[in-house]
Amino acid sequence: MHLNPYGQDPLTLAVDLVNHPPEHPEDLERRCSEHRLLLERAVTGEDLEAVRGFLRRWEGVIEAPDLPSRAERLNLLLEEFSGPPRLTDHAGTGWHLHYRPDLLPAHRQVASLIAVGTALHLTGRGMERLGRCAARGCANVYADFSRNGRRRYCSPVCGNRDAVRRHRARATEFEEEVG
Repeated sequence: MHLNPYGQDPLTLAVDLVNHPPEHPEDLERRCSEHRLLLERAVTGEDLEAVRGFLRRWEGVIEAPDLPSRAERLNLLLEEFSGPPRLTDHAGTGWHLHYRPDLLPAHRQVASLIAVGTALHLTGRGMERLGRCAARGCANVYADFSRNGRRRYCSPVCGNRDAVRRHRARATEFEEEVG
């Protein structure tokens, strides 16, 4: 069985890279590998800068004020970084679809995987399943892979911290009403 290279891994990589930007090319290369993305070329300093620029644009998809704007922003990334689907069996990994040509520079390969992965995620799970953490003071992004599609926090830590804050605010409000 061959796993879809445009599935959850590119989107979790994007979230990881936005929330914890890579500091050097080796860091980007290592993190791609950790997210099971096989890069066809080594990562250079230029690739790192280009990926950082792409991720700033990808964050614009998250920041879109409404779903049509989100789709429009993502369509621009797809137009620039992906191509028509085609079958490939590079490196003997088994036949699968690529939405890009082979042997791209690393930054273009990463951008293609993230753009297509994001589009497949949003159209398959729901256009609202990508966002910024709802916890006060946290600007991290998240991709919602939950069953019910109700994720609002980047991590359980932020969700728990926000729940405690809301509980304390209600307790204080109650004490003021009673006392």
